[in-house]
Amino acid sequence: MKHISQPVVKKDAYALLSGKPVYTGDMVPKDALILKLLRSPHAYARIKAIDTNAALKIPGVVAIYTWKDVPDVRFTLAGQTYPEPSPYDRKILDEIVRYVGDEVAIIAAETQDAAEKAMKLIKVDYEVYEPLLDFTKAIDNEIIVHQEDNYRTLCEIGNARMRNICSQGESCVGDIDAAFADCDVILERDYHTKANAQAMMETFRSYAYVDTFERLNVVSSTQVPFHVRRMVANALEIPKSKIRVVKPRIGGGFGAKQTGCCEIFTGFVTWKLKRPSYIVYSREETFTASNSRHEMKMHVKIGAKKNGEILAIDLHTLSNTGAYGEHGSTTVGLSGHKSLPLYNHVKASRFTYDVVYTNTMQAGAYRGYGATQGQFAVESAVNELADALHMDPCELRFMNIVGENEIMSQYYNEHLNSCALDRCLKKAMEMIGWKEKQLCRDMGNKRRGLGVALSMQGSGIANVDIASVIIKLQDDGFYTLSIGATDMGTGCDTILAQMAAECLDCEVEQVVTQAVDTDASPYDTGSYASATTYVTGMAVVKACEELKQKIINEASILMEVPKEHICFDGELITAVEDKKQMSLKDFANTCFEGGKGEVLIANASHCSPTSPPPFMVGIAEVDVDKLTGEISLVDYVSVVDCGTVINTNLAKIQAEGGIAQGIGMALYEDISYSKQGKMRNRSFLQYKIPTRLDVGTIRVDFESSYEDHGPFGAKSIGEVVINTPAPAIASAIAHASGVQIRTLPITAEKILLKKDED
Repeated sequence: MKHISQPVVKKDAYALLSGKPVYTGDMVPKDALILKLLRSPHAYARIKAIDTNAALKIPGVVAIYTWKDVPDVRFTLAGQTYPEPSPYDRKILDEIVRYVGDEVAIIAAETQDAAEKAMKLIKVDYEVYEPLLDFTKAIDNEIIVHQEDNYRTLCEIGNARMRNICSQGESCVGDIDAAFADCDVILERDYHTKANAQAMMETFRSYAYVDTFERLNVVSSTQVPFHVRRMVANALEIPKSKIRVVKPRIGGGFGAKQTGCCEIFTGFVTWKLKRPSYIVYSREETFTASNSRHEMKMHVKIGAKKNGEILAIDLHTLSNTGAYGEHGSTTVGLSGHKSLPLYNHVKASRFTYDVVYTNTMQAGAYRGYGATQGQFAVESAVNELADALHMDPCELRFMNIVGENEIMSQYYNEHLNSCALDRCLKKAMEMIGWKEKQLCRDMGNKRRGLGVALSMQGSGIANVDIASVIIKLQDDGFYTLSIGATDMGTGCDTILAQMAAECLDCEVEQVVTQAVDTDASPYDTGSYASATTYVTGMAVVKACEELKQKIINEASILMEVPKEHICFDGELITAVEDKKQMSLKDFANTCFEGGKGEVLIANASHCSPTSPPPFMVGIAEVDVDKLTGEISLVDYVSVVDCGTVINTNLAKIQAEGGIAQGIGMALYEDISYSKQGKMRNRSFLQYKIPTRLDVGTIRVDFESSYEDHGPFGAKSIGEVVINTPAPAIASAIAHASGVQIRTLPITAEKILLKKDED
């Protein structure tokens, strides 16, 4: 293949390097109103009265809106396919505020200075309630977060809001009690992962304007433009036909921008005033009033024979969705359905979960989407089982891991068509020299430990999400590829162009990829769930095959030869038997000549009935200082099975970036609240993420498999790469220090004090 598995440079690389204006903030009209949001200082309260009179007298203040001014309709900001499995539990502004940072009023002003002055003059009288902050005490608590009458759900998710339960469920395979009865060794452990901030460079931002056709145009840094269109329509109670959403370049998302945090505010103000408006979240607002990874506590019970055969795993996940239920019912599922199938040979497994409301900032999507938390728990339990059995943790895995052609009962009974997990583990062991090293080595002032973990994810959401593309042959013989998928730095504009070029036997430069515009682009559910390469990629392959056939059919007419005689190699259209030939350029130009040919356009959509999992193995090597407990990451190796690698450079960068984020989750990142519900970690001074100096050496390699249902054999890679660092590092630290930490992040203080919780 000419363009597949090649290090093609990203299409926007030079624009970004040269600092060209490509982001949302670069495109805001000069006359746009500046929007600021007054936010609640209380975790739970009712707004008794709001006085905006003094604020409205500030020169430059155009309008101030409160809960009395917005539609009395509830919706969700979760970027999911309709009908969304997230509850319709929020309004643009509400009389009840449910966390510190919840929106109280929208200020629209000519300048930022005027908006900020006005914010200080708004007087709010609150009836303050006792907040519910501890998610382990949420179920059946006397404090109820959502009591409103117009709360509703569109799907059956096990919702019991009057018990503070957003969602609950159970998935059981086999007789779990009988399986545990056959075990020689049984471990029960509790693991706790905190909320994590996605920490993308570009904060949330959006602007809106009304065009000459009286339609609302929303320009936003979002992963889900088509879903944002629905969110704005629902919030404003106007038809989708009156709304257009445009996505410029995104400065990072990592799942955060799968939630529509700010577009409803610019949409509302602009629709009311018929003036452009712009909102940009400060870094503090992004930390405290957007969304984060779901905090989870997981109880794992695992049982095995003395020889290492794992017979039973029982997992219960308690997830904190915060004040609102965006992604609450779906994220939790991955904690079990993407961790238990790794050990598919067990006699029985059970996965139960509860997702609860609290008066903390709402959670949302973050790379890994629940699998990260679940795999920290299950992989840590497997590592502890290996230590209890005095077995090599890699050998224990070789005995028990899933393989090709198996039916994964806890993964929706999907057939595993492609899997190189065993080869990934073998290669990772070779890369780090596993067999030549001990799990713990004395290095003098430090002890060095090894730890391993496995990971799987999915490739899109089977039978739910859909992608479509349109490809056109243009004059002079180049192509325009219209996609609805959102490039958020992952390089999908480039990867999809590579696929088109491979199908059409042309150069990648001949394929122009167009950015997302909901008016002009074909529908795509968006960039999430590791869907783009696998799902949108198949739509590209289908559309290109159709276009190629149309080229042959039209050429047979223009050249007056049977279409069976025509060969098309990407540059020349040849009928050897008839001794006729046309260049693609001449053919395309002829198609654009009136009365001679037809303008050729092809479109296709794809919804996959399966979601084939990519796999990853990660091995960490760490040093722990004997005196201080300081942790140093020495080496991290990983091997990924993502089927066929489409772009070798971008795949490697995806893996390295995901590993770095996983290292941050394992060792540095933490969100905590005061007794009043105020988030403590509101800036990068308090919320620590690893620098380049903190991540040590990261080495990435690939082990190929071939996925028949994917384009050119490809599976996804975006999320699977973040999941192994936390359990691998935790095990390595346990081997080095003798202290097993089960609550993230792992710190020197926890090691020295041998204390798991802060």
